[in-house]
Amino acid sequence: MVPLSFPTSFEFCGEEWLLTEGRALYWPRERALLVADLHLEKGSFFARHGQPIPPYDSREALERVALAIRETGARRVITLGDNFHDSLGSTRLEEHAAGMLDALTKAVDWVWITGNHDPEMEARLGGTLAEELAIGGMVLRHQAKPGETRPELSGHFHPRLHLKVRDRMIRRACAVVSANEAADGRPSGRMILPAFGAYTGGMDASDPAILAALQPANRIDAVVPAAGKLARFTLWKAA
Repeated sequence: MVPLSFPTSFEFCGEEWLLTEGRALYWPRERALLVADLHLEKGSFFARHGQPIPPYDSREALERVALAIRETGARRVITLGDNFHDSLGSTRLEEHAAGMLDALTKAVDWVWITGNHDPEMEARLGGTLAEELAIGGMVLRHQAKPGETRPELSGHFHPRLHLKVRDRMIRRACAVVSANEAADGRPSGRMILPAFGAYTGGMDASDPAILAALQPANRIDAVVPAAGKLARFTLWKAA
């Protein structure tokens, strides 16, 4: 069942989008769920390098993907790169997580877009592989392409909004959205999704690297869901 409307929906490049509390992006017209930077098996990677942390990050991330599919009614899942934390990550999936991934890739049309952490990822995990994807007038890739003027969705930067509220610093994963105008006068823009993985850190959404990655732009905002609503904060504006 697909909800008729979402309290955390917003417009981007003339399309309606839903940013879930779980850091996934849903595209109702395409019935597609987008997740960036899963970094599966990051826990086992650090454990092998002498930093013992709970090895259940893959299970947690995949459970949240499954929940987002159920909540939105998505028929397609598209990942935006850095799917595993390293090139051998897929070989370390424990049995439960491997079973979950197999079930998910069979239940929906699953597309893996590869990123800098998994350039040699194999297709043996189910789904299909792509370096980037053009769909519905949008370009989907792992990292924002400098100077791109077409509507674009990407990941890579793990943006987080840093706010000081009553002498307390709050950090929340967020999407970063730019607004621009295409050569034909239609609204355009680019969006960097929040990192979805359980053990992913983050970069300040207003970091110069993120702002530069989204140029050219007229405006750049941070968008974050909170308590069933969307909060929007301006990060940069053209003079």
